[in-house]
Amino acid sequence: MPGGSATFLTTQWSMVLSARDAASPGSREALESLCAHYWLPIYAFLRRQHFTPADAEDLVQGFFASLLAHQSLEAVAPERGRFRSFLLAALRNYLSDQRDRERALKRGAGIPPISLDADTAESQYASQVSDGETPERCFERQWAWSVLRRAEEQLSRECRDAGKADLHAALGPQTESGRNESHAAIAARLGMTENAVRVAAFRLRQRFQELVRREIRETVSHPSEVDAEIRHLLEVLANRS
Repeated sequence: MPGGSATFLTTQWSMVLSARDAASPGSREALESLCAHYWLPIYAFLRRQHFTPADAEDLVQGFFASLLAHQSLEAVAPERGRFRSFLLAALRNYLSDQRDRERALKRGAGIPPISLDADTAESQYASQVSDGETPERCFERQWAWSVLRRAEEQLSRECRDAGKADLHAALGPQTESGRNESHAAIAARLGMTENAVRVAAFRLRQRFQELVRREIRETVSHPSEVDAEIRHLLEVLANRS
C-alpha cells in the first residue's frame, strides 16, 4: 500500500488524534465519539471489578474526563499499537490513582457529562457476563460485540436508505441464529423468487463482513493487522471462559 501506515489513518484514529488536542474546537465531539465506541467495554470491565452500576458509570465519566484533563491522549499514536490496548492500560492507571485520593474527577469535575445509556449497559452486562471471567476478558468481549453492533447498525441504515428494510429484517445477521422462516416463506411474503432471496441473503452477509472489516481497520495502525484482529475478535466471542 503506497505511503505506508501514515496513509492508514481512518475514522477512529482520526477521532483519537482530534480528541487528544484539548485546544481543538472538535476535541469534545471527538471524545464523545470515542466514548460511544468504547464506554460499554470499559463499563463491563469496571462491573467485573465489582464496582456497583452507579460507581461504574461515575468512573467511566471520570476516566474519559481525565484523559483530556491530563492530556493522556498525547501519548497515543497509530504507530504505537492498538488504541484499545492503550485505553485499558490507562484505565488501570486511573483506577490506581482513584484508590489514593477521592474522585476529584467524578462526573467529570465540572466537565459536561458524556451521554451514556446506563440501563442498556447494565442489562447487556448482566446478560453476557460469565462466571469466573476476568475483567480483561470481559472488556475484550464487550469490545468485540461493540464492533459487530456498529457494523450491524450501519448495515441496517444502508438497507433502510435503499428501501430494503423488510429484507434486512428478514435476512440480516441479527436474525441468523433465531431464524425460523425459510427462504421460500420469505420470498412468498416479500413477493420475490426464492433464488432472489438466497442472493440477497448472500449479499447481506457479504456486506456485513465488509463492514466488520472496516470497523476493525479503523482500530489498527496498518492493514496487515486486520486479519489477525478479526481472528482475535472471533476467538474472544467463541471463548466464554
